Amino acid sequence: MSDDRLRMTPGPTEVPAAVRQRMAEPMPNPDVESEFFETYRSLTANLERIYAAGGDADDASTDRDVVVLGGEGILGLEAAIASLVEDGDRVLCLSNGLYGDGFADFVEDYGGEAVTCEFPWRGTLEADTVREELERAADAGEPFDLATMVHCETPTGTLSDLEPVLDALEDHGVLSVVDAVSALGGTPVPTDRIDVCLGASQKCLSAPPGLTTCAISERAWERIEAVETRSLYTNLEPWRNAADEDVEWFPYTHLSANVAGLETATDLLLEEGLENVFERHADAARRCRERAAELGLETYPDEGAASPTVTALEVGGRATELQERMREEHDIVLATGLGDLEDDVLRVGHMGHNARLDQVDETMDALEAVLE
Repeated sequence: MSDDRLRMTPGPTEVPAAVRQRMAEPMPNPDVESEFFETYRSLTANLERIYAAGGDADDASTDRDVVVLGGEGILGLEAAIASLVEDGDRVLCLSNGLYGDGFADFVEDYGGEAVTCEFPWRGTLEADTVREELERAADAGEPFDLATMVHCETPTGTLSDLEPVLDALEDHGVLSVVDAVSALGGTPVPTDRIDVCLGASQKCLSAPPGLTTCAISERAWERIEAVETRSLYTNLEPWRNAADEDVEWFPYTHLSANVAGLETATDLLLEEGLENVFERHADAARRCRERAAELGLETYPDEGAASPTVTALEVGGRATELQERMREEHDIVLATGLGDLEDDVLRVGHMGHNARLDQVDETMDALEAVLE
């Protein structure tokens, strides 16, 4: 089947031919053949370098353990909470968007007490406010056990500077859980400052949906091992040593083709060089916003808050109409906003394989045509 449609969505993203071809190859049995475990270990080694890109992007390797679970990215968010939270634990949920709010729901589901620290959806997380909330809780004798946050809120296209927030958490001894699903592989993530850093296959890594990635610190593992988790599928503990050469066992049958495809996708990123990858994303974002300004469109986030992986444009009640016309008249797929923003925000995903100037220009040329 030939498909020339251009999918400029903020995940799932376009999958390169090399990844598709790898996934079509015969696969070893992931339960009993050592070849699969070799592929899995190669993948986690690649991911260690990608997670480490908050430092020396091309040469470093994070000191976090990286594991890959079989399930779409939301699995990682739930698994982190299921594995770290017990009844009565206090969790500070930092939120400037839909996915930040969602962490609080998971905390309540697993018996924790979620305290949501809210920020405007157009803006980013602010360290001073976080520090005040931590100090208030400490003074009241009710400190937090962990805190959750989102690096890139895809529905609104915002990217938060996490370093000052992580400083505040470290000063108070609070574990950090970060949803970096829409940032990992497209912009540096300060993984070595984060206790559980979550990613997924279908965003900047440009593989099909189906895998969750986790980079986990030693102190997070210690807490995970101490928590009584009431689940198998969302329990991170068995994954720590599952693929070791003297173990070669997983808690459930892994997604062999997805693992192989993601290995190839991460190979492509590392071959390009992560600094080059990040520059490509920044250039694509800059071009998209320059073209949008020429069309009289404004970004939804405040100035300086926009992510290099996705641009959210304010279109005042026309998002669904424009999305349909882009698809029907130009064979280009975009995303609308979510929730209350569904018809007011149109989103262009310049992430992963689609973070390229020619594809951004083709998209913005078509958007110009449908706006006339």
